[in-house]
Amino acid sequence: MLISNDVSLNVSEFLLQIKAIKLQPNNPFTWASGIKSPIYCDNRKVLSYPKIRTFIRQEMVKVLEDNYGRPDVIAGVATGGIALGALVAQELGLPFVYVRSKQKEHGLSNQIEGYVEKGQSVIVIEDLISTGASSLKAVDALRDFGCSIKGMVAIFSYGLAESKENFKKAKCPLVTLASYDSMLTKAIETNYITSKDSKLLRDWKKDPKNWMK
Repeated sequence: MLISNDVSLNVSEFLLQIKAIKLQPNNPFTWASGIKSPIYCDNRKVLSYPKIRTFIRQEMVKVLEDNYGRPDVIAGVATGGIALGALVAQELGLPFVYVRSKQKEHGLSNQIEGYVEKGQSVIVIEDLISTGASSLKAVDALRDFGCSIKGMVAIFSYGLAESKENFKKAKCPLVTLASYDSMLTKAIETNYITSKDSKLLRDWKKDPKNWMK
């Protein structure tokens, strides 16, 4: 999938700059899954910075058009992909829907919010990819409804082997604006981390579950 190295480095720098990405190899975070991680990412912060938000919106549109072509509908993954997806849909003048992690337990019991028709082509927008499991639930919901999925675009991915395998099994192409490797390159270049820290971070990516062991 096509993505400019300059764009990847620029987005990585922005994420580090606004502390959407935090790196603490010597004082790891604990994820909800229990995994100890030297990195924590909260891309919702992008929405608070107009210039960065605009850059990411514009680059998402370019990546989307270059890799997948124009869809019928843009879908955001709840919750991180909702605002981003709406921005992309607005830029393209396309309908927008968002997909919950599960059906509501009241009212109409919707999982897909908004209007979409069976047979329509959809591109899914996400803010962050870890294992990909939650993101791909949205893909499954749209396919179950009768939509065809052109692919997914996200701001950042940890680049874990598990996520690559999950997307491959789901037959869902994925493009991210910034990669784990481009982020490390920029972090070293800007003295955010040392080369020793970089090794710890690369070791984590190879085997997150056993990194602390």
